[in-house]
Amino acid sequence: MQRTTSLLSSCPCSSSSSSPSSFPLSLPFRNGLHLYPNKHNSSSLPYQHHHRYTSSFFFRRTPPVLRSAAVTEEINETSEDELKFIEIGYVCNVHGLQGELRVKPTTDFAELRFSEGKRWLKERISGKEVIREVEIVEGREHAGQKSWILSFQGIDTIDQAKQLVGSVLLVTEEDRPVLEEGEFYNPDLVGMRVLLKDTGELVGTVINVFSSGGNDLLQVMLSSTEETPNVSGSVEAGNDVSGPLVWIPFVEAIVPDVDTDRKEMRITPPKGLLQLNLRSDVRSKKERRQLEWKERKKATQRLIAAKKKLSELEQRHVFDGLRFGDKVQKSLIANQIVGINYKLFQQAMQNITTPSISLLEFINANKTKLHENSLKASAALNSAQGTEGALNPTQNLVKKGLKFVSEGKVAIVIVANETISKDSAELLHLQGILSDEKRFTTGIKDGQISLPLIIVSPASEIQSIQELFSNHDYFAFDPHKVWFLEEEKLPVVSSSTEEQNKHKILLKSPWEILQSPVGPGGIFSLLSTQGILGNLTENGVEYVQVCSLSRASAIMDPVFIGFTDSCRADTGIKIDDISKDLKEDFNLIFSLRFMKKITGQMSNLQFYKAERQNSHVQMVDNEWIDVVPSSPNSYELHCSIYSALSTCPSDKICIMEGGY
Repeated sequence: MQRTTSLLSSCPCSSSSSSPSSFPLSLPFRNGLHLYPNKHNSSSLPYQHHHRYTSSFFFRRTPPVLRSAAVTEEINETSEDELKFIEIGYVCNVHGLQGELRVKPTTDFAELRFSEGKRWLKERISGKEVIREVEIVEGREHAGQKSWILSFQGIDTIDQAKQLVGSVLLVTEEDRPVLEEGEFYNPDLVGMRVLLKDTGELVGTVINVFSSGGNDLLQVMLSSTEETPNVSGSVEAGNDVSGPLVWIPFVEAIVPDVDTDRKEMRITPPKGLLQLNLRSDVRSKKERRQLEWKERKKATQRLIAAKKKLSELEQRHVFDGLRFGDKVQKSLIANQIVGINYKLFQQAMQNITTPSISLLEFINANKTKLHENSLKASAALNSAQGTEGALNPTQNLVKKGLKFVSEGKVAIVIVANETISKDSAELLHLQGILSDEKRFTTGIKDGQISLPLIIVSPASEIQSIQELFSNHDYFAFDPHKVWFLEEEKLPVVSSSTEEQNKHKILLKSPWEILQSPVGPGGIFSLLSTQGILGNLTENGVEYVQVCSLSRASAIMDPVFIGFTDSCRADTGIKIDDISKDLKEDFNLIFSLRFMKKITGQMSNLQFYKAERQNSHVQMVDNEWIDVVPSSPNSYELHCSIYSALSTCPSDKICIMEGGY
C-alpha cells in the first residue's frame, strides 16, 4: 500500500565525482502521500522527476497564501570555486536512428531549456560521474511521451546515442530565472531556521517543502528531542537539531516573515499546530540508536519475507527497481513491496476469473427467506400515524435503537471513495452531517459523543479530513475513538497472460507499484489489520454501521438499528429501492461478532476484475521503457462490500426498504 512524495534535497556535484544528498528523508506516512505542484504544471510530471536529487520549486507569497509556482529544476552544487548546476532533465532513451535522444524534463521551462545552445551533461564513466559541455542542435517536444527529442552536436548515430542514455542534462545555476518579490526557490527555504515571531524562540529547521496543490507545507525538524509543549502552546527546545518532525502550512498568516539573507523565517503558529504528530521522546541517544537499529533490522526482515512472497507469486520483476536509482528511490520501492497485503492479493488473484454477484442477484436468489426479515419504512411510518392511542409499530424499534446509541454500542464507519479536497462539496457534506447535534444527542456522555467513528478515504484526502476534524474540535467526538484510515489498495496486474498464464504486477515507475483501491469490501481487512475490531470489543460495541459518504446522512437511524437487532440479524441492509442494483452506494449494519468472523474467513470474500487502460513502465534489455496502451491492458482488483453476504446465512440478513 503504498504511496510516494517528492523528496527535495540539495546534493553537491562536481565534474568528476558526486556525493550523497544532504537531506535523505523518510516521510511520516504509511503509504505515502502524492503532493503535486499547483502552478505552471501543464502536464503530469514523469516518474523520474519525483525522486531525483533536488527539485528547485519556487514559492510566491501572495496574500493570504504562500503559493507554489512549481519551477521543478534540481540544483547540484560543486565546490565554492566551481560552477553550480541545475538539473533540467535526463536522457531516458534513444529516438530513431540518427542519434536523437529522448529526454524527460524535470523543469517547467522546457521550451527555454531544450532550445539550441550550450548545456552540460552529467554521465557516469568508469564508476565516476563526469560533467562535460554539450551543444543542443535542435529540440522538439514529444507530447505523446511527455518528453523532448534532442539532437546534440557530434552525436549522429544510434550507437553514440545509446552511450548517453541515463545521463543528466544540466544548466548553470546562473541561468535560473530571477524571481519576483515574494517568490522563493525550494533550496533557499530548506535549511532555514524557524523562529517564533513573538519571542524569537528557536523552533527548528526547515528540512523539506511539499506542494499539496492548495497550501504548501514546510517540514520542520524541531531543534531538540527534549521539546515539550508549554502552556503558551509553543515548544520548549534545546540546542540540538535532531528532533522530531512537524508540518507547518506555508501561508502568510502563519509564516509572515521570510529572510533569505539571514536564512531564517518567523512564524505565528495557531495554538496546537506544533503539537500535531508530536510525540514526547526523552530517551538517550544510545537508546534511540539501539531502537533505530532494531527497526532497521525488522524492516530488512520484512523486506526479505515480502520478496520471498513475490518470488512465490512469480513477480520477481518488481525487484528491478532495487538495482537502480538512489537510496531514496530504492527505499520507496522497498516500502511498497513490504506494504502489499499479500493475503488479500492472493485471494483476489484466485478469484480473478470468478464472476461477481450483485446485491440484486443475491436478493432475488434468496427472496423467500429474506422476505421474512424485511421492512418497508414508508409503510411502517404510515401505519404509525394511526388512530389516537394506537400502538406505533416503530416505537419499539426507535427505543431499542436509541438505547444502543446512548450506551455507545454502535460504531460508525464512513467510506469516502470520492475526492475530498478543501472546500469541496463532499467535505462540506461530511461537515454538515457531523455538525448535526440532534443526530448524536443520545450518544453524548460527559460532553463528548461516545460512539467510535472510523473514516476511510484515499490517502491523498486524509489530511483534508483531519484538518476538518481539528478545526471543529472533532465535532464533539472523543479523539481517542476516531480513526482515519487509508483505503485498502492492491497492485494492478496485466490482463495479458503470455508468461505461463501469470498476470504480472504493473509498475508506475521503476520505484512505484501501480495500485488501485480495493473498494468498500476492503474495510474488513483494514479494521482487522489496524487492530480496531479489538478496540471496539473493549469498548462494548455490538453493531458497526458502514455506509458510503453519499449515504452518510442515514447514520444513526434508530429504526434501522432497532430493526436489525430485533431480527437478531448479523447483517442489516438499508436500500431506497430494492429493484435497483447498488455498487458504491451502500448503508449496512454488521454485528461485531460477524465482522470478526469475516476477518477470519477472508478467503470467502469475492473479488472481481475491472479491465482498465493503464500506462506503465517495464524493463526491456536493461532499459526502462514507457508503455502507453491504446486499449485496456490491465485488471484492477475490486471487492464489493456486498461480497460479505456470501458468508452470512440468509436468515441472519434483514432488509429495510425505503427512506426514513
